[in-house]
Amino acid sequence: MITTPEQVSSTDISLQKLQQNVYDFAQTHIAPIVHEMDVSNRFPRELWPQLGKLGLLGITIDKKYGGSDLGYFAQVIAMEAISRSSGALGLSYAAHANLCANQIFRFGTESQKNNYLPKLNSGEWLGGLAMSEKEAGSDVLNMQLHAEEKDNHFILNGHKMWITNGPDADVIVVYAKTKPEAGSHGISCFIIEKKFSGFHANPKLNKLGMRGSDTGELIFNQCIIPKENMLGKINDGLSLLMSGLDYERAVLAAGPLGLMHACLDVMVPYVKQRHQFKKPLGDFQFIQQKIADAYTHFHAARHYVYATAALCDKKEIKSEIAASTYLFAAENATKTALDTIQCLGGNGYLADSPAGRILRDAKLYEIGAGTTEVRRLIIARELLR
Repeated sequence: MITTPEQVSSTDISLQKLQQNVYDFAQTHIAPIVHEMDVSNRFPRELWPQLGKLGLLGITIDKKYGGSDLGYFAQVIAMEAISRSSGALGLSYAAHANLCANQIFRFGTESQKNNYLPKLNSGEWLGGLAMSEKEAGSDVLNMQLHAEEKDNHFILNGHKMWITNGPDADVIVVYAKTKPEAGSHGISCFIIEKKFSGFHANPKLNKLGMRGSDTGELIFNQCIIPKENMLGKINDGLSLLMSGLDYERAVLAAGPLGLMHACLDVMVPYVKQRHQFKKPLGDFQFIQQKIADAYTHFHAARHYVYATAALCDKKEIKSEIAASTYLFAAENATKTALDTIQCLGGNGYLADSPAGRILRDAKLYEIGAGTTEVRRLIIARELLR
C-alpha cells in the first residue's frame, strides 16, 4: 500500500472511515479473486449482498428506501477503493449503484422507488442501464429501439449493445424512441425486469479488459412493459439521459483514479526491489521520472475528481466539468498503466502480471460513457456556447 497524503478532509471522519472500510473489504474479498476473474471472465455475484450490507449499493439513496444517503463524494470514494483492487468490479458497481439505482431514485415515482430500490440496495438484485446500440454508440440519440404505446402498456422492439451487467441484471433502466419523428425529443425511459415477456440477454461478450464485469447485448422482441414502468414523462427521456450522463461521468472518473492507485501499488515496490547494473531500478533517473509522473498525475486527478464529486452533492455539476474530469482521469490512467509495464519490463508483459490487467481495464475508460473525442467535443461546445 502506497502512503499518500490525507485522502479526504480531516474534518469528515465518516468519509475517512468509509474509505478505510471499503479498502479493507476490497483487499479481503476482491483482491484475492481478481486474477481468477480476469482469466475466467467470471462475474462474482456473491459479493453483491456483501456490498449491500456495507451500504455501498445505495450510497446516494435515501434511507427510507434502504440506502445510506451519504452522497456522491462518498460514492466516488467507494468507487476508487473498489477499482484499486479490481477495475472490473468498480465498473459493475458504478453501473448498478449510479447508472441504475440512482436514476430510479432521482426520477422514479414513489411506487417505483419502493418496488425496486430496497432490493437493489441490499444486493438481492443487480442493476444496469441501457443506452447504446450497435449503430448508436457515441451518437446515442440515434438509438432505434422503439416503444409503441398501447392501452395500458408499451411494446418494445429492437436491441441494446455494450450493456454493463446486462447479461446478469434483474433490473435495467432502458432508453427507447416513443416518438421517432421527434428525434431526440421523442425518447422515453423505462424500468425493465428480466422476467418481462419478450426480453432476453445474449451471452456475455469476450472483452479485452474489464473481465469479470459482464457486458452484453439485450434483445427486445415484442417486449411488454407496463405503463407504470415508465421512468419520468413520455418523450422526456433526453433530460434524464443528459443529466444522468453528467453524474455518471463524475462517478466513473473514480475508476481510473483507483487504477492509478493500483499502478503505484505495483510499480513503486518493484523498482525498489528489482536490481540491474548492481543497483535498484529506482536509482535510475528515467525510472524516477515515471514514478514522479505517476504520483503527480494520480494526485492531480484525485483532487479534480473529489472536487467534481462535491459539486454533484451541491447539485452544481455541469456537463463540461464532468466530461473534463473524466477525460483527465481516464487518459492519465492509461498513461500510468503503460509506464507501469515499462518499469516492470519483461515481468510487466507477462500474462499473470497485474500491470497488463490494469492497462486493459484503464483503456475502457477512454471509450465508455462517451469516448475521449466526445468528451472534448462536449467541453468545447459548452465553453463556446
